[in-house]
Amino acid sequence: MKSIIFVFVVFSTLCALSLARQELEVTEQMYFDLDIDGFHEGRIIVGLFGKDVPKTVENFKQIATVGINNKTYIGTKFHRIIKNFMIQGGDIVFNDGRGGISIYGDKFDDENFNIKHTGSGFLSMANSGPNTNGCQFFITTAKTPWLDGHHTIFGKILSGMKAIRAIENIRISATSRRPSLDATIRTAGFLPTPQPFMITDDD
Repeated sequence: MKSIIFVFVVFSTLCALSLARQELEVTEQMYFDLDIDGFHEGRIIVGLFGKDVPKTVENFKQIATVGINNKTYIGTKFHRIIKNFMIQGGDIVFNDGRGGISIYGDKFDDENFNIKHTGSGFLSMANSGPNTNGCQFFITTAKTPWLDGHHTIFGKILSGMKAIRAIENIRISATSRRPSLDATIRTAGFLPTPQPFMITDDD
């Protein structure tokens, strides 16, 4: 009887874990080469969820490669870093966190909140409240469930978390509350993605 109960508990636990795991469809891949203090730190590869949030993904792609008013993500800083939380960047207007613009106008609406912030490496839209998405984004470095329902996830880091961790660990100035070293995007581009593929949130 005890063995039957044990098997049932194990089975129930596995089912719960399976149900909790998010299965995510990557439609396109982009790369970003990142610098710290002018030196190349590494390349990250981002899987984009174009089927789940096509409008948000299109905004990110266009800003990264084509730009708005001749400004792209290249050269922009990760202006806000909070250890065990996230790194934030993408301000193509002022490059310090004050600016925002999108390919749809100054702001665009939240597309949906279907994907949850269940771990590190998620690419999510920064905003100042509901329906205020622009060009800024952040990358999680831990589970951040309190962001669910408030920020739209549109991608995930597939490789290169070591570079993200290096940025996360930059010392923050006690006076300015800014990173003591500039972490910037050096280059950006697309990688071949012949067909969509599935990942899970713990990949």
